Amino acid sequence: MYIVGLTGGIGSGKSAVADRFIELGIEVIDADQISRKVVEPGMPALESIKEYFGEDILEGNALNRGKMRDIIFFDIKKRKWLESLLHPLINKLIRNSLENTSSDYSILVSPLLLETNQFEICSRILVVDAEESDQINRTIQRDGVSKDQVSKIIESQITRKERLAKADDVLLNDKSLDVLYLKIDDLNHKYLKLCQR
Repeated sequence: MYIVGLTGGIGSGKSAVADRFIELGIEVIDADQISRKVVEPGMPALESIKEYFGEDILEGNALNRGKMRDIIFFDIKKRKWLESLLHPLINKLIRNSLENTSSDYSILVSPLLLETNQFEICSRILVVDAEESDQINRTIQRDGVSKDQVSKIIESQITRKERLAKADDVLLNDKSLDVLYLKIDDLNHKYLKLCQR
């Protein structure tokens, strides 16, 4: 099983890159989507979260993700508790999903690939890189958040230098989508060769 771990800072363009790989027939497993699945209404993890954080963490019968994000952003103890609950569940679902893919290789897209142990199951690490100013502008446009909020998120992630040091391949996303797609097409050819070895 050949797995390419795809990561990058907020607003770097991970989704655009993942979408292009899908267009090329490569199956993509999204860690963010899986992390949402494990806290859906009726899931045991949501019950544990409700017991620990209280009823206020819910909106209706669903997790209020914004409220949760605000709490764990400022409270390291609570963040560690949440990570110890969710990371093993998320990793198990990721592995199950990857085992059921059928394309020549698979992409695991995860913003926390390098901060967690998810990178350990990957054959290669592909980092989508962007200038911080581009990250900020894209995130403000996409999410309607303030520059200050985006800067704080960037500060909470591993540094650009650390991310690039761990990369096997780097996609600099600083031009048009067409240029980015050409780079992805080249990487796809490379990965198709590598996974046949």
